[in-house]
Amino acid sequence: MSIVRIENIAQHAGQSVTLQGWVYARTDKGRLQFLQVRDGTGILQCVVFQKEVAPEIFDAARQLTQESAVVLTGTVRADERAPGTPGGFELGVTELHVVQLAGDYPISPKEHGVEFLMDRRHLWIRSARQWAVLRVRATIMRAIREWLDSHGYLEMTTPIITPNAAEGTSTLFELDYFGKTSYLAQTGQLYNEANIGAFGRVYCFGPTFRAEKSKTRRHLTEFWMVEPEVAYCDLDGLLQIEEQFVSHIVQTCLRERAAELRVLERDLTLLSKVHPPFPRITYDDAVQRLQKLAAESSDPELAAQLKMEWGGDFGAPHETALAAQFERPVFVTHYPTVVKAFYMTPMAGRPEVCNSADMLAPEGFGEIIGGSERIHDHDVLLARIQEHGLPVEDYAWYLDLRRFGSVPHAGFGLGVERTVAWICGLEHIREASPYPRMLQRNTP
Repeated sequence: MSIVRIENIAQHAGQSVTLQGWVYARTDKGRLQFLQVRDGTGILQCVVFQKEVAPEIFDAARQLTQESAVVLTGTVRADERAPGTPGGFELGVTELHVVQLAGDYPISPKEHGVEFLMDRRHLWIRSARQWAVLRVRATIMRAIREWLDSHGYLEMTTPIITPNAAEGTSTLFELDYFGKTSYLAQTGQLYNEANIGAFGRVYCFGPTFRAEKSKTRRHLTEFWMVEPEVAYCDLDGLLQIEEQFVSHIVQTCLRERAAELRVLERDLTLLSKVHPPFPRITYDDAVQRLQKLAAESSDPELAAQLKMEWGGDFGAPHETALAAQFERPVFVTHYPTVVKAFYMTPMAGRPEVCNSADMLAPEGFGEIIGGSERIHDHDVLLARIQEHGLPVEDYAWYLDLRRFGSVPHAGFGLGVERTVAWICGLEHIREASPYPRMLQRNTP
């Protein structure tokens, strides 16, 4: 008997198949037992009819508890009324083997508090909503690699333990590395700038760490980031790469994860519009827009939140208000040099701003990409390192890159969890990670 996966069930209509999975829910209708069975790829309604099975099989079905492990054999029937994911099919059970009868499951259909669920994250991921989110996450990560690999980028691994910081050490996790101070990496960018000297176009993809004591719905202390870096690239070229890249990710999810997005009840109206080109505004324009919104607001609290003077960095309310003016992600370019990292190239003729850009997602999800041109002049970079009070000796190797074949180059970082939160429409980023690490949580 062939063992099939639920995501492929439509291919087996009218056939006798075997499923291996777990009981997501059971409804007792007397002579009929309706089992919702999941196998990791979907949820299928499986019907045990008393007249069609041996007495011991029917009795076993009636005893099944939530999350019991089972192996079922039966005939696949098309039925548009059948619930499940993808739905429209059910299994008429003929054989049932109980692998394990589960004990009292702690997560029931009733409402549970967030902390209760987070303490049981290892079980919570079995729920339909969390399953759908993490399936979308996996597709996003695959789509990231698909686009980069097919556009000439070479994946490189960069160190997680680093001797120096890319943006200062105040938000890094410090560790003792055999008597030397080191840090958990917040980015692989500096190493990728070395890698482009050998390979031209590269990316790194892995976990990064930020020790900011933030409790917002957009922040984790451990998160995944992809960071492409490109030789012979300016800011305009970088933005074209970013919008093509993000469009591919979104459209891949819409095409391949429609069932999961339905489980999440995601409104796809704006996601379906994510195609290049994306709108672009400068930081100067953004500040003027925010000032105008604040002045016109009838809500004093909102007006205070939107208040913005030139030279400051944007917070969540600012990003939300700016992105709300567009139906697609929007680029904000040319931020003040003082609010950006030391390695970003100052704008020609206007050194108080740099050739940088953030991509803001619509619907209140904020920044999902930060990128810039990198300083490729040795002396300018040295001066910036000194201005930031960073130890020059720690950056000797980084400065070396500007002495041997330095070229204009640019790159960006995309946060996976923020992208997942946006595409899935999540209220809090904690659901975008299988096992989120936050200010007051490092378990399970």
